[in-house]
Parts: sequence; structure tokens; C-alpha cells
Amino acid sequence: MNTLLLFPPQWTPISPHFALPSLIGQLKANGYEASGLDLNIDFYNKVLEPDFIKNAILKAVDNNQNILNEIAPYIKEGKDFSEYPLDIQNKIVRYTKIKEYTTKKQTALASIPDLAKEALNIIKGEDFYNPEMLIKSINIIDSALEMASLPYFPSKISLDNYSNPFFKLNFDCIKYFVFDKETNIFIEYYKTVLDDIKAKNADYIGISINSSSQIIPGLTLANILKNETNAHINIGGNFFGRVKEAVIKHPEFFDLFCDTILVEEGERPVVELAKYINGEINVEDVSNLIYRKDGGIIINDTKKPLKLDEMAIVSLDGYNFKQYFAPEIILPFQSSRGCYWGKCSFCDQDFGQNFNVKNVEKLTDEFIQLNKKYGLKYFEFIDESVSPSYLSELADKIKEKNIDINYFFDARLESTFCGDLLKKAYNSGLKMVLWGLESGSNSVMELINKGIDIDKRLDILKNSSDAGIWNFAFIFFGFPTETTEDAKKTINLICENTDIIHSYGRSVFTMGKHTKLKDEPEKYGITAVYPAVDEFSPTYTFDCTGMKKEELNLILKECTKTCNEAYNNPLWMYLRYREYLFLYISKYGTDWVSNYKPDFNKM
Repeated sequence: MNTLLLFPPQWTPISPHFALPSLIGQLKANGYEASGLDLNIDFYNKVLEPDFIKNAILKAVDNNQNILNEIAPYIKEGKDFSEYPLDIQNKIVRYTKIKEYTTKKQTALASIPDLAKEALNIIKGEDFYNPEMLIKSINIIDSALEMASLPYFPSKISLDNYSNPFFKLNFDCIKYFVFDKETNIFIEYYKTVLDDIKAKNADYIGISINSSSQIIPGLTLANILKNETNAHINIGGNFFGRVKEAVIKHPEFFDLFCDTILVEEGERPVVELAKYINGEINVEDVSNLIYRKDGGIIINDTKKPLKLDEMAIVSLDGYNFKQYFAPEIILPFQSSRGCYWGKCSFCDQDFGQNFNVKNVEKLTDEFIQLNKKYGLKYFEFIDESVSPSYLSELADKIKEKNIDINYFFDARLESTFCGDLLKKAYNSGLKMVLWGLESGSNSVMELINKGIDIDKRLDILKNSSDAGIWNFAFIFFGFPTETTEDAKKTINLICENTDIIHSYGRSVFTMGKHTKLKDEPEKYGITAVYPAVDEFSPTYTFDCTGMKKEELNLILKECTKTCNEAYNNPLWMYLRYREYLFLYISKYGTDWVSNYKPDFNKM
């Protein structure tokens, strides 16, 4: 039996996603033919071809007069914009955008398509490490993707997102945008790869959908393959497991898009599903599976997942590393699943995962094998958090086996991250840590239940900085009960410690459907939790004490302004992607990257 796993757009095209290599490795280890296609990276390379961009511009301009003729009667009615049909809303916005773009950006329209090819070569080659050339190239790619999106506007593709302001996470809206040729750029793209996919003669095709930005492209692909092949179409990935209650309310989902859905950890059930398709077991024996049967929706039982030590090594056979938007492949890798703390009230990132840790001996042996087979030596640990004790053991084993790698990961600011440990870790190849700093307010930190000594956080960051490690701090605003004064403490914490907080990432709190605080809302000052308006949304809306929306927006602006002044236009802000920052740190070191100021006259 032949299995084909597909990774659809949209995902940032810097490195292979972890899902497919892990599942392919597992299938092969169990004796099944399995291969994968990263359609996401293929898509980005194709839409950034000069001819594609030029044709997109011509298509946009040619269609605009027709659009004007169609929307004119509606505009004359003088209704409120929201009263127009959805397709007319799309067309009004598209017409306005294209007219404005072609009027104001004629020079860019003439030059960017050809510049995009050169920019992509810079990003993929040694000139990547020239900061001014890299920053200029990223900006060119941004413009090129905007032009490629013009005929489908307000749908827009960028390096880190695919969006449409009218897209809502409900079933009717999902169907509309999957089948709407005027806003769905992926329908035309899939025509270019359909023959190659069909030539694989796969019995089982799996499509991995991990985020909301993959819903439209992923389901578009699923619908095409369900109609164009005889394969069993399965949807996996992180997203639909979080909203399976919504899926089972819509039997039509299976008519349109797939035969089955796999939820939660996939390494055991993906093999079981292969066995079912191959006639070896019954469908009821496939764990974590959702499917239609006798007019109803069935959800099979969840079995205990495989531990990391029981899993086969990832397989990247058939991947073309030269396609990716970086000069080096940074491979996502796991030393643990789930979270060893698992008590933070705001978090549901470990939902559907069972905590377990990979043996350090196995982990480091895999590093050696991946380097020997694929030449890989840059790794991003996608663990929820790496513990101090595990890091110590890992650093010792890397030194013992003389493994030449560079890596980074997420961690909690635990006091056992002492100076000696961090120095040892740096010497083993640890170049950057993404720390959960979260907030400068003690009251907010207590509600978050981070389980660390709040007063020792800066000591740990200093130890890490002294060791030569780059400290990236995650912060967020808008947690229930957080006041403007609390938020300003977070801003001050960042701005007063730029010497040891080398960079930061800011977000706004959202209540995931599986967070712990929703079970005790009154404890967190939450006065009301509302059922999701859009059933496929993985979050809830809520009312709470603390900052109002207007106050939060002002704080976000203040954070941007104040922190930009404190850091004084640093290089890291223009590199934008943590993978790019990691490669720069690995090449030049923390001090060089911290002190470098881009010369905008060279761009």
C-alpha cells in the first residue's frame, strides 16, 4: 500500500514543518511505502516567479473594469457596506485596492516582479548574511506577494499569513471561500501539481492542517483530491482536533473534504489507519479517528500514544532543501511532548499531548544520523519547554559524542538555570532561548500560575546573557484583571533591561477553548464567557475586569513606541523571523547582532 502525505500552504516557508517527516518516518518503520510533498514551499516558489507576478498584475487590471460594472448598481443603492452580499463586499474592496495600487505604485509594479527572483536568491544564499541585502530582500518579497495576491484581494498571502478580512470560522463561510475562485488563489495553484500528485497512485493521502491560515488552502486541496482520485483522504494536524465538536455537527464536511479525520498525536493512529486501508484491521480499531458511518459521525476511542522513545527517526527523503527560504535548514525537533509544568492558567498549547521525554542517548544519536544523511546541524526544539535537568544531560552528551550542532528552544525562567549550566549549554551549541517572561506585574504572574520565583527572573537572564546566549522574551497584554499600571510594568521591565533581554515578542491574550482559566472564571475576574460565534474558532470571547479594549490598544501602541526607542532600531527587529535571528546569532554571536545597526542608505 502506498501512502502520500501532503503539507498545504500557508506556513512560513523557512523550514520543513515537523509533522510530515515524523509521520513518514513512522510509516516507513512499519513497512509501508510513504512519501511526502511540501506543497507550501512549492507554492511560495511558484508565486514568486516573475511571470506569475506579472500575470497576476495583468489579471487584476483586466478584471477591474468588469468588477466596476458589477458593483456599480449596488453602490448606487447607497446601503451600508455590511448589507451587501459577501461576494459584492469582496469585489468592492478588490476594485478599490487594485485601482489605488495601480495608480500609486506604478514604479513598483514595473520593477518588483523581476527583483523578486534576485531577492529570493539572496535569502537562500550566502548574501543572506549581509544584513542590508537581507532586509531589502525581505521587503521586496513582501511587495511581490502582495502583487501576486491582487487578483484575489482581499485574500492576501504573505510570508507569515494567509488572510481575508471577511473570512469567519464557521462552516458556511469556510465552504464559501474554499469554492470561491475569485478570492481563492490556491485553486489555480493546485492545477499545476495535480498531475504529479495523481501520478503517485496513492491509496492513502493525508493532509496536515495545523493552523487557521491552512484551512482554506488545506480544504481546497482535500476537495480536489476527493473528487480527482480514488485514494482514502484523511485530514490530520493540530487544528481540527481542537474543534472536533464543531466538525461532528456537519456530516457534509466528510462529503466535501475527506473520508476521515485524525486528531491528537498521530504517530500511532497514522499506522493504524494505513492498516485499515490495507484491509488488515477494522475501522473501529483505528484510534483517534473521526468518520461517517450509517449516516452518523463516529469518534473512535483514544489510545495511549507512542512515547518519543518508541518512535522512528524522522524521514526527509525527497525534500529539496534548496527550495526553502534560508541558506541553512533549521529542522524542527522534539525532545519532549506536552509540558512538564502544565499548570499555567493561560495556556492550552499542550492540548492533546501526553507528557513524555526522549532519552538523551536516542536524541543525540538522531542528531548524528540526520547530520550524516542530510547534512543538518541547525535545530529548533519545538518542545513546550526544555527543563534545566534535561539540558544539563543533553549538553554533556553532545560534548561526549563531539556533535557539531547549533540549537534553540523555549524554556521557563526556573532558578536552576544557573550560570554554570548555561555556559555548558552554550558550549554544546545552544545559541538562543525563548523565555516565557510573560508580565512585569507580580499580581498577573500569580494568576498565570507560572510556578517560578518571580524575583529571580532577571538573574537567570543575566546568567544566560553572560554565557553568550541570546535571550528572547515572550510577553503578552490583556490578561484578565490586568490594569494599565500592570501593563506598564511589563513595558518597563523590557525597556530597563535591554542589555539582558536581547529581543522580545509581544502578543495579546486570547482564551483558548482548552485553557484552564475557563473552568474557574471568577478566580480570574472573568465576568462572562460567550460561546464562540464562529463554531470552528479555537478561542472564546469573554468579559473581565481590567483594561478595556481602548486601553489595551493604547498600551500596545505605547509598548511599540517605548520599546523601539529603548532598543534604538536594532537589527533583530528587521530580521523579523526567529529562524533568521538564530542563524545570524549562530554566525556572528550575540554581541555583534545586539550592536549592529542597519545602514538604510545601503538599501
